[in-house]
Amino acid sequence: MIPALAPLFIADFQHYRGVLVLPDDPRAGVPLRTILTGDGLSDVLTRFGSAYPPSDPRGLASLWSKHYFIKLIPPVVAASLILNHRLPLHLDHLQLILDDNALPAAFKLPDPGQGWTPTPADAFERFDELLEHQLRPFIDAIARHVHLSPKVLWSNAGNYFEWLLGVLANAMPHADVRHGHQLLNARHLSDGRRNPLYQPVRYINPDGQDKPKRERRVCCIRYRVDGLDYCSNCPLS
Repeated sequence: MIPALAPLFIADFQHYRGVLVLPDDPRAGVPLRTILTGDGLSDVLTRFGSAYPPSDPRGLASLWSKHYFIKLIPPVVAASLILNHRLPLHLDHLQLILDDNALPAAFKLPDPGQGWTPTPADAFERFDELLEHQLRPFIDAIARHVHLSPKVLWSNAGNYFEWLLGVLANAMPHADVRHGHQLLNARHLSDGRRNPLYQPVRYINPDGQDKPKRERRVCCIRYRVDGLDYCSNCPLS
């Protein structure tokens, strides 16, 4: 665990204590670039997919990415928004620790990072390294490998990002999470490119129900994995 992040890992967040670690963690890590090569991804998805034979490789890749994002995004985004702590996230400098089922278990960071000084002016500055040097190369590599639309993978990441903002708002009503919402509600990035995390989730009122239903805008295609059905917030269900 990174000591500076200890205040985050309480109550329901305790299980993240060992997810962001430093090079002295005794668990074996593999450079992310190695995993994202053709042979590396083939090996990981084959090992992971052994629990779901036979399955569409695109569905397996999407499902595996969801495990990756739910490990990475909550502690990284919470550290930035709640503790104003900047973590080194460049994909070329990280190692991934896999469990016995080839699922992401933890990330070895090169150093503990540091506080934001000064505080980022906007969401684009705050989350630039996460988007451009971590998520984008990760998503591009997987999308190319299994011939899957990057929109599916960005939607997986955005789904957990949006979910986390709700968790933080409920747990810490006075926390400033405006930059998180700013990022998800911006159609374009600061350089004019389309924002791939734009509004990944919508809230609808089916059949006049009082409580809105949380629904993804893009299906994660997990139904292509043998034995799995649509998610509870799938737009196709």
